[in-house]
Amino acid sequence: MQENKPFLIVGLGNPGDKYKNTRHNVGFMALDSLVGDGITWKSEKQALTATQNIDGHKFIFVKPQTFMNNSGDAVGALVSFYKVPLDNLVVVHDDMDLKLGDFREKTGGGSAGHNGIRSIDSVVGSDYKRIRIGIGHPRDYGLPMDPADWVLGKFSDAELKEINKIISDIKKNPCIVYLFPQVN
Repeated sequence: MQENKPFLIVGLGNPGDKYKNTRHNVGFMALDSLVGDGITWKSEKQALTATQNIDGHKFIFVKPQTFMNNSGDAVGALVSFYKVPLDNLVVVHDDMDLKLGDFREKTGGGSAGHNGIRSIDSVVGSDYKRIRIGIGHPRDYGLPMDPADWVLGKFSDAELKEINKIISDIKKNPCIVYLFPQVN
C-alpha cells in the first residue's frame, strides 16, 4: 500500500438498466453501497467515477462503462491517469466459484474465467487486490444453464436479499479497502 498515492476502487458490472440486479453487476451494487447516497458521479475515461477523502486518503470509486469484457480499457486509463500503483487498486467482482453470499479477498492470481478480470489483467497485470462476491453457479442449483446466461440473469428476491446482506457485512468494516488483510 502506498499511502501517498490515491486508491482506485473498481466495482465491475455492465452499464444500463437492462443489467441492474444481475449477478454480473454485483460489483456495481457493492460500490454503490460503499459510496452511499449523495455522492456525485462523473464520467471520465470510459467510466463513472466518484472521489472521497477518507482518513486523509484519496479514494476514487469506479464503475467502468465499457461492459464487462472490456473493463481493462477504463481501469487501465484511470490507473495511468491518476498514477495509481497496483498496491492501491482494488477490484470488486462476482465469482461463480463461491457460494451465494460468500466473499473472499485475494491479491493477484488468475482470472478463473472471469472476462472482466481477464481484461484488466491484460492491461495492468494481475498483482492487485480483489474482493470476490459469491453468486453461485447454475450447477449448484441443478440447472443445465450456460454460465454466460447465469451471470447475466437477475437475482431472485431471496438471492438479492442474501447479496445485500453480504454487501452490508463487507461495508461494516470501515477499513475494508486499506486494511485489506482483515477481510476473511
